[in-house]
Formats: sequence, structure tokens, C-alpha cells
Amino acid sequence: MVVSKKIRTILIYVLLCFISQVIVFADSNYVVKKGDTLYSISRKFELTVAELRAANNLSENDVLKEGAKLVIPSADITNAAALSSSSKNQISAASSVSKVSTKIYEVQKGDTLYGIARKSGIKVPELLSLNNFDSNMTLKIGQKIKIPASENSYVQAQPAVSKTDVKKAVEANIKTAQKNSVNTTVSISSGVQWPLSNPVVKNISGKISGVILTGKNNEAVKCVHEGTVMYNGVYRGFGEVVFIQSKTGLIYSYTGLGEVSAKKGDYVLSGTEIGKTGKEATIKFMVFQNGKPLDPAKAPRG
Repeated sequence: MVVSKKIRTILIYVLLCFISQVIVFADSNYVVKKGDTLYSISRKFELTVAELRAANNLSENDVLKEGAKLVIPSADITNAAALSSSSKNQISAASSVSKVSTKIYEVQKGDTLYGIARKSGIKVPELLSLNNFDSNMTLKIGQKIKIPASENSYVQAQPAVSKTDVKKAVEANIKTAQKNSVNTTVSISSGVQWPLSNPVVKNISGKISGVILTGKNNEAVKCVHEGTVMYNGVYRGFGEVVFIQSKTGLIYSYTGLGEVSAKKGDYVLSGTEIGKTGKEATIKFMVFQNGKPLDPAKAPRG
């Protein structure tokens, strides 16, 4: 079949757009431009402000300077959920990671929570848990912190990502998603409150734990446990997302919404509508404690 020059041009354009989007979604650096804010950059890369702060050792009061280079971390919804928690609810040291053997590390110039956690082979919430730090913690040069003692837990920092590497990573992620996202339908226990009314419930297996709920198109998505909206917006790979934190520190994550009505800072009661489903009528529902997933069916309601 002969492909016209116009169609070939369109195909090349679409491919280049795809590659550029994939590169944006990989671990990378970003040079701050005039008028940039952490909020605007987080929206551009579909991450949370808290993740950007952790990856660059920035406090809530730091002002960005034009020309400064920021690390744009790869997306991880477990990190995002934990770091979006209120500083009043510290990452609990009771997490299982606190039971591992530790040693003392002295913070060096350029260190960040994100960088130290990655080199230590753990996630940021786990590093916070080891040191009983809250989610707004920033590091200071010379500060002594706990890290895992085992040298085997260390991993090398990832090298710069090429387009070839990105393509391979995307293909690998697709295969992994197909392999790990084998969903089994869950029988709904009587009395379990879900964000949708009488949904089909399927477990998500693999890297991300939670459930997929299928209801009706444009159906109301309701909060299952009262709390404060810590984040709302598009999160990379999950669409429109709402994180709601309970008073006990649990983060209830509602993702893939068609539209969101809840706003950051709102205190919402159980049963309150926080958005609606989209055309596919499905959402993902996850619950996290200290960056660790809980069984959504067994997580507290109320």
C-alpha cells in the first residue's frame, strides 16, 4: 500500500509527539523559566508539588530562581500519596522498614530525600519512616540521618535516559502491566461501602495494589471515609485523581475520575460526592498507610 506524503508527515508528527511525551514522563531535569512555580511545573509533569520538593530538597517557602535546574522524579503514586499527607500526621516510625538494621549517613551538599532513598534502595516514605520525619522535611548539610545498614540494599543512581531506553522501558512497562494487571472479580461483602453504588469490583495485582470499580457512565464517586482533600488534579498514568487523608493519616486514593468536584483543602464527609466517572465508567481505588497499600475492602470506612 502506498502511503501519501501527507499521511506520512502526520504519522511522523504523531510519533515525535509520543516520544516527547514519553521522555517528559521519564526521570529527567528541568530548567526553571521566568514565571515558573512549583505548582505550574508539577501540573506540567503531572506530579505533586510535594514530590518536586522532596526530589529537590525544597521547603514550602523556597522561591524558584530562573535558570535553576530541578530534578523531575519518575511518577510513583505510593510516594505521591505519602508525601501529600499533612505534616501534622507524621510518617509513622512503626512502619515495617523501621525494623531493619540501620547506620548513620551524613548529609552531603546536593543530597535530597529522593536521591538518598533511591541510592538506599528504598522509597521516600520509608526513609521518612526510618527517621520519624514528617512529609515536609528538608535536609541540611552535615545532618545525620538513618539509612539501611546493608550494603546490598544500595543501588546505583540511574543514568541519563535515551530515547532508545525510553522506548524499551515503555514496552517493558506495557508487558508488565499486561502480566501483572490480571484482575479477578471480587465478591462484594455485604456492608462494604465503595465509592460507586453496587460496582463490579476487581483486584489489581502487581506493583500497584487496589481495586478497579466499574459502575455507570457519569456516576457519582463518593468519599468512603471523611477527611481532608490533600491533592486533586491529573497524576501521571492515573488521570484525574483525588487524595483524601483521614484524621488517622490514611490516604484514600480515587483515580481515573471523569471529573472532580472536590477541591484541595476541603473537609469532606463520608458519602460526599467528590467527582464523577468518565465514559469508561471505571475508577481505581487505593488506600495507603505510610506509603504502603492496604486492602481497600478492609480499610476503615466512616
